[in-house]
Amino acid sequence: MKTPMSAARGRVLPFSEKERIEEESGTLESSLLQLIDDNRRSSLQLREKTERSRKEAIRHAARTADLLVKAVNGGVEECFVNEKRIETEIRNLAVTVARFGKQTDQWLAATHAVNSAVKEIGDFENWMKTMEFDCKKITAAIRNIHEQH
Repeated sequence: MKTPMSAARGRVLPFSEKERIEEESGTLESSLLQLIDDNRRSSLQLREKTERSRKEAIRHAARTADLLVKAVNGGVEECFVNEKRIETEIRNLAVTVARFGKQTDQWLAATHAVNSAVKEIGDFENWMKTMEFDCKKITAAIRNIHEQH
C-alpha cells in the first residue's frame, strides 16, 4: 500500500505537493498522538473509575458481611443466653429435687416412727386389756377363795 509519504520518496514532487504531503503527515502524526493521548486519558479514567468501584464494592461487601454477622450472632447470642438460663434452671431444679428427696425420706422416717408408735400403742392397749382380764380373773379367784373360807 502506498502512502503519500512513500509516494513522495519514490519520485520528485513539486514544492506545493511536497508541502501538502508534509502537512498531511504532520496532521496524521498529530492525530495519532492525539488518539494515543485520548486513549491514555480514557484508560486512566477507566482505571480510576474501576478502582473506585472496586473500593466501593469492597466497602459494601464488608458492610453486608458485618450486617450478616450481626444478624446471625444476634440469634446465636440469644440462644447462648437461653442455654445459660436453662442450665441455671436445671441446676436449681436438681438442688430442689435433692432437697425434696431428703424431705421425703424424713417424712417416711417420721411416718414409720408414728406407725411403730401406733403399733406399740395398740400392743400396749392389747397388753393392758390382757392385764385387765388377768387381773379380773385373779380378783375373781381371790373372791372365790375368800368366799369359800
